[in-house]
Amino acid sequence: MTRYTPEELAIEERINAGRPWPDGPIAMLPVAQLYVRDVPSLCPPGQSEADLLQVLWCPFDHPAHPRTALFWRTEATVADVLEAPPEPPAVQFSSYVPEPCLLTPEQVTEYPNHMELSEELQQQLEDWSRWQSAGAAVDNSYEVAPEEFYTDVLSLAPGWKIGGWTRWGLTDPVPRACSVCGAEAKPLLTIATTEWAADGESWIPEEDQADPPQQLPGTPPGNFTGLEVARGYDLQLHTCPVAANHPHIELIQ
Repeated sequence: MTRYTPEELAIEERINAGRPWPDGPIAMLPVAQLYVRDVPSLCPPGQSEADLLQVLWCPFDHPAHPRTALFWRTEATVADVLEAPPEPPAVQFSSYVPEPCLLTPEQVTEYPNHMELSEELQQQLEDWSRWQSAGAAVDNSYEVAPEEFYTDVLSLAPGWKIGGWTRWGLTDPVPRACSVCGAEAKPLLTIATTEWAADGESWIPEEDQADPPQQLPGTPPGNFTGLEVARGYDLQLHTCPVAANHPHIELIQ
């Protein structure tokens, strides 16, 4: 005795097959457009005089996240600006299509992941007596693991950012060398799922802390772009400081 009729089995087969992937090349989606005039720390590689960075990606996994493309340009030479960018015929996930939004760059000070510090500095971070001298500024709940206060509150800014230090977490720090010339690749852009951690307020802008949580955009709060990368992690792009045409490195952390 069969559970399904032939018609029902045919329907189930079509559902399990999913939608066909598009044949041939598809348009890439714009992810970010950044000007040096707005972000002075945005430095083009080598001796380039470019003052505009455009970041695009393919809205399909390659193999575990969208593949990115970087274009350094000179704003004065850009002509025939499209009113609307071309759209791909399909995307793998709706969370790979960014919501249009404007940036308000803010310069912040951050410090390297504790795993990139010397052994001496790591030992100092683990010394609770040093933290106690800061008084009420340090949460006493970190007494059993003071180094986590540095990690959670002080060291690395969450969210989208230009430059700064590399975030680690899924792996320990690994060398990031240019595959062409061997130069150490530098952090360029971090594409983040959210702008801050859901369990802390240390990096939330004051104007957003004042809003009721239910009024903040995105789920979880702070997901202004609507993007979700690698199940909620960050896609960090590192570039060779020598030449813009050297391939960049994509790192999920």
